[in-house]
Amino acid sequence: MSEKKRLAGKNHHYGCPIEAAHQGHSVQYRIAVGQNTGKKVFVLSTLPSLPEDTRGEILGKVAGFSLHAGVVAKAHERSKLERLCRYISRPAVSEQRLSLTEAGNIRYELKTPYRNGTTHLVFEPLDFISKLAALVPIPRVNLTRYHGIFAPHHAYRAEVVNMTDDNDQTNIQAEDVKHEAAKRARMTWGERLKRVFDIDIKVCEACGGAVKIIACIEDRIVINQILSHLQLAPQSNQVSLPMNHAPPTLVM
Repeated sequence: MSEKKRLAGKNHHYGCPIEAAHQGHSVQYRIAVGQNTGKKVFVLSTLPSLPEDTRGEILGKVAGFSLHAGVVAKAHERSKLERLCRYISRPAVSEQRLSLTEAGNIRYELKTPYRNGTTHLVFEPLDFISKLAALVPIPRVNLTRYHGIFAPHHAYRAEVVNMTDDNDQTNIQAEDVKHEAAKRARMTWGERLKRVFDIDIKVCEACGGAVKIIACIEDRIVINQILSHLQLAPQSNQVSLPMNHAPPTLVM
């Protein structure tokens, strides 16, 4: 083998970007850094494993890829679409399920146990940072990529992708479109508080009765005057921000 080919093979195996290396170890549940590099991540199985015939899901697995078709949403089902958007925009790691072991490792409790009974994953601190780094998207790379027949240049993509003209759908779904246009009207700031933070300003905190919104006051001086009149302490100019990342709790 020539020196050029030998170096090419070596670079192909070892010269991959750091991001790809961390991602590869992450999806294989292997340790990416430290003296235990390449070994399986330590797991805790506290539940019995489930047999394969009790899945009860519409799930297809082919050539290392999986497709879950158990949940569908039609075009007019906006509530299902909202739940899907909330699901995909959730944080990758829940801080409430993080804890420290007595040995100083990071233990993460799974929201849904695996079918083999695994309920917790245990990481070394440095490897846990590596797993978080693997979640950071690589710059200038599409986050949504289609494989196989769904790929943009596949010869049969037009056979599986809806290519119906919009004019043909107008007469069929005219009423649905009109109804959806009313739903998509801009929400008020009060409705957004209710939707995002579950704060309903239309209900009195004292008696539970209905509250009528009279005006929105943004002038700090006027706000302080109103609070002083109501014998409520005005807020100071110093804003105390919460910690972005609280340390994990120690589990004995």
